[in-house]
Amino acid sequence: MEFQSDLTREISPQRKMGRGKIEIRRIENTTNRQVTFCKRRNGLLKKAYELSVLCDAEVALIVFSSRGRLYEYANNSVKATIERYKKACSDSSNTGSISEANAQFYQQEASKLRVQISNLQNQNRNYMGEGLGALSPRDLKNLESRIEKGISKVRAKKNEMLFAEIDYMQKRQEIDLHNNNQYLRAKIIETERAQHMELMPGT
Repeated sequence: MEFQSDLTREISPQRKMGRGKIEIRRIENTTNRQVTFCKRRNGLLKKAYELSVLCDAEVALIVFSSRGRLYEYANNSVKATIERYKKACSDSSNTGSISEANAQFYQQEASKLRVQISNLQNQNRNYMGEGLGALSPRDLKNLESRIEKGISKVRAKKNEMLFAEIDYMQKRQEIDLHNNNQYLRAKIIETERAQHMELMPGT
């Protein structure tokens, strides 16, 4: 009961319904401080683990208690993460800032994408038979081979779709013929029945 009364005194008088709101200041009672440390340390380690798993982040957590005991968590290794941190700090100081490094990276990526787009546009013109003057005989041979392979694939797909359409039309025609035959047979039976009724005496 003494523990509960001490803990109650650590809680702010502005207590709300449900979970109490604790005033953030040093806990004077040694027992309460140790209990709070254990709970919050475990919660912090759990949050670090969840962050590393859910977000695929590299996390390293180091905690020293008031007695000098070490607690740590790292999904890679604490030493490797610290080395990475030092490298990131040195890289950012060399380039001026992280934002400048990011801007430089995106400029390089944009330059690469522009080159790729230009190459694709040139290839499309080559496929259309344009801009062939700068190509060597070997390049023209490779271009011809790629075009022939592409044409063969297009023809194969076209033939596949045509055969499927023909098969569908044949089945549809068979169904229509069957329905027409059934209709004609019904009409013939109906006509014969009417003629038979006319020939019967007293009709």
